[in-house]
Amino acid sequence: MSKMVHEFNDMMRKLRKDLFGKGPERINTVFIENMAISTLYGNLTPTEKFIAGTLDGAEMVHTARTRMIQEVYSTNPPEGLEELVGAKLVHLFSDMKIEENIAISVFVFDKNIT
Repeated sequence: MSKMVHEFNDMMRKLRKDLFGKGPERINTVFIENMAISTLYGNLTPTEKFIAGTLDGAEMVHTARTRMIQEVYSTNPPEGLEELVGAKLVHLFSDMKIEENIAISVFVFDKNIT
């Protein structure tokens, strides 16, 4: 299972690096039944940190990050993700705490992860 976690985390890191120019510094993922729950640390680029220095800027970064991730996964999950876990991705729930630079993603699959 730890090999699957490592490969899963690598897919997430690569996708976010490609999208935002920087991937998370650290990812912790656990598989529970039909879900993969990932906590991602150190996500923001220096530019995003600067923009997030104001209340409006923080909201803008939060909205852009969470919506973009949800849209990308809903239209085009990373190649090999579903094969890796042996199930089809049904939903992705994600949120981010800008002040602490922590994000969480809950991947829900159509059956328990093998």
